Amino acid sequence: MKEIHDFKLLASHRHSEHYFTLVLRHSPLSPMPPVAPGQFVEVKVDGEPDVMLRRPISVHDVDPEAGTLSLLVQVVGKGTRRLSLLTEGDSVNVVYPLGHGFSVDLPAASRALLVGGGAGIAPLFYLAKVLKAKGVDCTILLGGRTADLIPVRDEFSPFGTLCLATDDGSLGHKGLVISHPAFNAPYDMIYTCGPTPMMKAVARSAAERGIRCEVSLENLMACGVGACLCCVTDTDQGHRCVCKDGPVFDTAKMGKWMNV
Repeated sequence: MKEIHDFKLLASHRHSEHYFTLVLRHSPLSPMPPVAPGQFVEVKVDGEPDVMLRRPISVHDVDPEAGTLSLLVQVVGKGTRRLSLLTEGDSVNVVYPLGHGFSVDLPAASRALLVGGGAGIAPLFYLAKVLKAKGVDCTILLGGRTADLIPVRDEFSPFGTLCLATDDGSLGHKGLVISHPAFNAPYDMIYTCGPTPMMKAVARSAAERGIRCEVSLENLMACGVGACLCCVTDTDQGHRCVCKDGPVFDTAKMGKWMNV
């Protein structure tokens, strides 16, 4: 069930000039609705007259007992830059939970590969946390052009085998994530989020190897509920709104998208 809620900012952590994390606390007077890995929120940006639309941001982590919601945010424009200036105690208006998340119905002892690049790392953290709790053996493969573009990487270590790749070789394997040795190991499921060329390469490889794969698309989204149609993508079942029908899609239904 979607709700509009004023969270209080518990903490803001700056990781680099590119990334920061907002930790939001839900009101103790009401319970948080369930949030699935891969879902997202729409955040209102106050104090920036040039930003009229809410900003869609992936859910990075959820702690229902503490009543907190964490968002890993990349600074890409006026809206996200304004959010990076928020301080403890500020009110943050959020519409959530939105979209359809990742499938986490894997049997215990299944092997899953989580592939993230850039801001696409964000939704994979909560996914890894949930899969670990289900007894799934996770390999987490994160990539970026340089080391400073792979934020919060060490936080993933408790939830699986962490593998890193950078284009310039400043951290981990030198090269693309799909060239990392861990990429070609046998898996029961592959999840990916990040730059579109990376996701398409991962999805094509999964299809060739007969591995089930889900992608979390990062199309530009305005309304978050499928009303404005600005985030439509072409699937084998016709045009679908990424915000409402996704952002997570099974690549078995995304042949058109994969091959464009």
